[in-house]
Amino acid sequence: GLRLGYVEQLYTFGDRGRHAEAGDTGAHMVSIGYLALTRAVDGELAANAASFAPWYRFFPWEDRREEPPAIIARDIIPALTEWAAEETPETIRALPRKDRVRFYFGLDGAAWDEERVLDRYELLYEAGLVEEARRDGRPAALARKTLPPLGTSMQFDHRRILATAIARLRAKLKYRPVVFELLPPEFTLTELQHTVEAISGRHLHKQNFRRLVEMEALVEPTGVMSTQTGGRPAALYRFRRDVLQERPAPGLRVRSRR
Repeated sequence: GLRLGYVEQLYTFGDRGRHAEAGDTGAHMVSIGYLALTRAVDGELAANAASFAPWYRFFPWEDRREEPPAIIARDIIPALTEWAAEETPETIRALPRKDRVRFYFGLDGAAWDEERVLDRYELLYEAGLVEEARRDGRPAALARKTLPPLGTSMQFDHRRILATAIARLRAKLKYRPVVFELLPPEFTLTELQHTVEAISGRHLHKQNFRRLVEMEALVEPTGVMSTQTGGRPAALYRFRRDVLQERPAPGLRVRSRR
């Protein structure tokens, strides 16, 4: 019952056991996930018994808009470091555990890649650090007396599906103007920046961001000032749709200040 903007097929999820209960040996349960963006107003949400939930409730380690989340250094890295030290020749994949921890969580000089949402979640699942791993009977999780509070768990493999969607949207932000599906027809540059930051999980330097927006020519001024900012009036802008015909991959290739 919600009006959708951008929609695409996300992925087909069909791992054995993704909907299974203990001891189940039935056929695979396959689901096809879609990524859809919407700007539902309160009336629409109430009419459809729907509500929005912040995705950082489920992935608190992904929100780096202020500082790197304390949960990474406090809970995640010590547990992953201990788990990686237990690796045996039988468990080695293409990349050893220590390298995956370093690459995916940006340690020891490795850069934090905001698009590796799924890689980070699956590493935590493999190490038995999320509730879904215990629920699925994974030995690494069952061997732990307690699990660290690493976000809110979801039904079945839905947190893995959500991780896939976040990664896809963060990547698409850089070469498609999908961010404007989440904004009203007219908006301030501050509102645009906050929306990009909310998606990417990164803090952006204000002046650098505005230079990037100007360089990419994605918006145009409306000639109207907003007085709803709580401070000085701010200029209102709108998405410049001509950019879709001017170049094949218009997006915001944002970079973090850190």
